[in-house]
Amino acid sequence: MNRLTPVASALLALSTVAPAWSQSAPTRDAAAAGSATTAATMPAAAGALMGVQEVEIQGESAKDFTRRDASLNKLSADLRDVPQSVTVLSKSLLQSQGASSLSDALRNVPGVTLGGAEGGQIGNNINLNGFTARTDIYLDGFRDRGQYYRDTFALDAVEVLMGPSSMLFGRGSTGGVVNQVSKVAQLKPVTEVDASATTNGMVRTTADVGRAIDATSAFRVAAMAQSGRTSTRDEMKNTDFGLAPSLKVGIGTNTEITLSALLQRNHDMPDYGFSPWKGRPVDARHDNFYGDRNDRTNQDVATFSALVSHRFGDDMTLRNEIQSNHVHVDARETASQSLGLPTDKPGGLACASGFCTAATTTPLDQLFVKLQSHDRVITDHAVFDQLDLTARLDTGFVHHEIITGAEIGQDTYRNQAYSRTGKCDGATMATGYVGCEPLLAPVYQDSPASAPDVAGNLSTSRANSYGAYLSDTLSLGSQFKLVGGIRRDRFDATINNTITAPKFITQNVSYTSYRAGGIWQPTPAQSYYVSYSTSFNPSLEQLTNTTGTTAPLPPETNKAYELGGKIDVLTGKLSVDGAVFQITQDNARSADSSGNYTATGTVRVRGARLGGSGLLAHGWKVFAGYAYLDARIIDGIGVGTQNMVPGNTPRNSGTLWTTYELVPHWDIGGGAVYASRRYANNTDTTLVGGYARWDGTLDYHQPKYDVRLNVFNVFDRKYFDALIQSDGGRSVPGTGRSAMLSFSYHV
Repeated sequence: MNRLTPVASALLALSTVAPAWSQSAPTRDAAAAGSATTAATMPAAAGALMGVQEVEIQGESAKDFTRRDASLNKLSADLRDVPQSVTVLSKSLLQSQGASSLSDALRNVPGVTLGGAEGGQIGNNINLNGFTARTDIYLDGFRDRGQYYRDTFALDAVEVLMGPSSMLFGRGSTGGVVNQVSKVAQLKPVTEVDASATTNGMVRTTADVGRAIDATSAFRVAAMAQSGRTSTRDEMKNTDFGLAPSLKVGIGTNTEITLSALLQRNHDMPDYGFSPWKGRPVDARHDNFYGDRNDRTNQDVATFSALVSHRFGDDMTLRNEIQSNHVHVDARETASQSLGLPTDKPGGLACASGFCTAATTTPLDQLFVKLQSHDRVITDHAVFDQLDLTARLDTGFVHHEIITGAEIGQDTYRNQAYSRTGKCDGATMATGYVGCEPLLAPVYQDSPASAPDVAGNLSTSRANSYGAYLSDTLSLGSQFKLVGGIRRDRFDATINNTITAPKFITQNVSYTSYRAGGIWQPTPAQSYYVSYSTSFNPSLEQLTNTTGTTAPLPPETNKAYELGGKIDVLTGKLSVDGAVFQITQDNARSADSSGNYTATGTVRVRGARLGGSGLLAHGWKVFAGYAYLDARIIDGIGVGTQNMVPGNTPRNSGTLWTTYELVPHWDIGGGAVYASRRYANNTDTTLVGGYARWDGTLDYHQPKYDVRLNVFNVFDRKYFDALIQSDGGRSVPGTGRSAMLSFSYHV
């Protein structure tokens, strides 16, 4: 099997991996960052278990797309011992694709869809398996709930855990979690400088430099600067900077100390996309921009972490880490709110405050876009401390891998809302509406000086979180393992409003989460599992009162069942996996026709995942995935939602990325991202069509530098990327065809 031809390998991929989904894990270099031990010095059995020995024998680069271990100390290091679907997106995969943002990276994971600035929330808003994951983004195991757009310059990998995981992370994680793995200092020297330019006009530079200070200490600094147009969409210009230093002392000794930080400044142009018209995104030119030219989303991020890890011999390690995360956002954003006619235009129906509803028979060239201000200044701050103990011990013939710990922290949130009120064809609009412009010929101009910002509601929130957990992996002989875990959480939140009702609301929630699983490993290359897990979502989880009720609703509760397998083939060079699962959310928050909320809804997602990544043959890398989601609102979560499909949830989605070494030093490759049709809201009244976007790459490699050409959306497919449920369901067009040339110097 080691001498498979490309054609035979392709047939194998199509028949056994197909549109699959990969689990990967941090590279060997990343795994070695905290220890002087490397794959080269591991015992042969350990090297075989981690799947690195064959790769070394074949002389393949460590830049394979497949990774088999997790960075999270709450999980077993070997992902085959985790009874849950896990995908890890490696740095080499993201570099090959030219992915520079977290949103770009997550397009590799079927079952993940992107959202926009929904409900006053800014930054990366994503759905996992049909459920919002707005507050389920993590940075090195800590909740990263700040509202900002995340870059990949300081990341070594991105880990995606599918399914409820409150036993590991506390509140949230209905559909899963996304964990960003930071680059950290290591003894091995690192030198990498990248520069790129796109046909859109985006210029970007990143640097990653690390050196040993002495035999047990090292530092590392990652940096980023970029400016220009982010896509083919009009007016989409960003200017961003970032710096991520880290220092590690005691490397290879019993006590290691790691200090790290992430500093980032974003000056971005917001994009609320298109309004719906007759049940679809309005049929306008995809590059049209509806907003003001001086709109902006300014974000300042400052995250600081300190980790102390101490080994008590070979079988016990105690870790304590504290992280402070501060995000300040100053946003002046204008959104396409609805379509209609100015009051002085013929054909208007119901009219109010300078704008009229238009008949569905109105020609598009007569329609106007009603523009609404979404201005606010937001400050998110969080300080959390995590204490973890890992231990290995034997009780008779049973071997235990125990992980136990406690977490304490506080979140604070401050949101000062503003509004601008302008005119539409000379008529004053309702409060908060800036103006109007022709749908097919929008006028790009600054926000009118006659529409200054007026302060509105000030919302301030605070939440204290406490948690303690215990997990055990029991090895019953060489083939069978049992996994069990329990966690107890306490969540206390308080919200104050100056204008919006209710003026004051508080919530105190205590909840116990569980996880149980069984694993059968008939050979070192095979692992089959079954699992059960739970999670919970307090109604004040996002530190906002989304229900408008004076008393908080009980938490949404989630449970999942999963059956799957993870297998290594082709002498360990190709990893394949698959799973079937069901996630059910009870107590889902539901609004009736009068706007009153109750916790009576039920949402259920049944699905399947397939995945594969690694080497099909010498020089032929592949990363692929497929997800099937049968999502349904069993009991309504709002008027008109009964038996509907949850918004932004495609039934079928898939991804493929592959590169092949044509001749020495030259790689060619490409792939596609596919999603079937989705609805932009929970009432299924706005349908967004499916799409397949194809990208390509051509790489030239030398020992000290690489030159890469990436072409995005090769066939210039018109599609919609992020969806926003508010205002009937807005849809943000994806980028058109563009190209990027990059140069990377590395030692």
